[in-house]
Amino acid sequence: MFEYKLIAQCPETGARAGEFTTPHGVIKTPVFMPVGTQATVKAMTPPELEGMGAQIILGNTYHLHMRPGEDIVAEAGGLHRFMGWHHPILTDSGGFQVFSLANINKIKEDGVEFRSHIDGSKHFMRPEDSIEIQQKLGSDIAMAFDECVSLPTTPEYSREAMERTLRWAKRCREYHSRPGQALFGIVQGALYESQRIECIERLEEIGFPGYGIGGLSVGESHAEMYRILDALSPHMPQDKPRYLMGVGFPTNLVEGIARGIDMFDCVLPTRNGRNGQLLTSFGKMNIKNLAFARDFTAPDPQCDCYVCRSFTRAYLRHLYTAGEILAARLCSWHNLHFLVNLVRDARQAIIEGRFPAFRRGFMENFMEGAYLNE
Repeated sequence: MFEYKLIAQCPETGARAGEFTTPHGVIKTPVFMPVGTQATVKAMTPPELEGMGAQIILGNTYHLHMRPGEDIVAEAGGLHRFMGWHHPILTDSGGFQVFSLANINKIKEDGVEFRSHIDGSKHFMRPEDSIEIQQKLGSDIAMAFDECVSLPTTPEYSREAMERTLRWAKRCREYHSRPGQALFGIVQGALYESQRIECIERLEEIGFPGYGIGGLSVGESHAEMYRILDALSPHMPQDKPRYLMGVGFPTNLVEGIARGIDMFDCVLPTRNGRNGQLLTSFGKMNIKNLAFARDFTAPDPQCDCYVCRSFTRAYLRHLYTAGEILAARLCSWHNLHFLVNLVRDARQAIIEGRFPAFRRGFMENFMEGAYLNE
């Protein structure tokens, strides 16, 4: 059921266009996945996401376990029915949130003891618990429970966390039993190339239908991220999807695609939207700036989203200064459309054999106007 098919590949960069088959549809890759942390992509309805071309969304295991609880979601008929989204869903393992949001007491071989960010109650999550939650949620793609290391770190601790991640990956693989759900392994190893390569090779021995690359976009420079991807890409299996976790800045998407990445997710488009920051073809724009008070042009004249076809920069700025909810909604709408379709256009460029030119053109235009009116 879960088959990755390579459609085209750029001979110069290794960028891939493919298809990944799931029970709720075929995902055309590369793909950007909007994040629906609590069974909703903030401020957006499922029909609006469909309208902008979103193929798959991400749900958060930690947050859904905390509230409303996986049993309620299962009783509703699973996450697809619960949130009214009838296309593929990927759930992360909850590992990143356990390590970053929660107040951790202790990491043990059996799992992680932590306190809820909601009420401070004490919880313990094992790899098997993460898989059980994801099986009840009923996502198309589940992720193995891993330890995400904060940067900077030492090679010694990075290796300790990587070894634990590998042991947990094996436990997740052995426990996972839901038909119609793919379980992806996660590559860790911080910024140490040899550890990253070793991790993917040992994950392949366990055997997964796809692989996430975790522990990046956590404070390292873009150059460091690309260095790890350059080292890792030749060792990733060709016949399985590659998922760069938590990455969504436009230049990172294009450069990730150039390094053979198939899947991306990030909260950036909605978080930035709520703060009045627009992602455009000519850089990042702060719509709250006074310079836009009498600017009656489209937010991004090159964008065909509902927001850019219907409203002006002056109107969006007015909504923000007036404290209107619609401001965050419209900016989030545009940002999501921009990233979903940026990756879609990159895919088409790969298929048509013009990805290197697409990459150069996008980078030149975006960086020329980057951080406009910050």
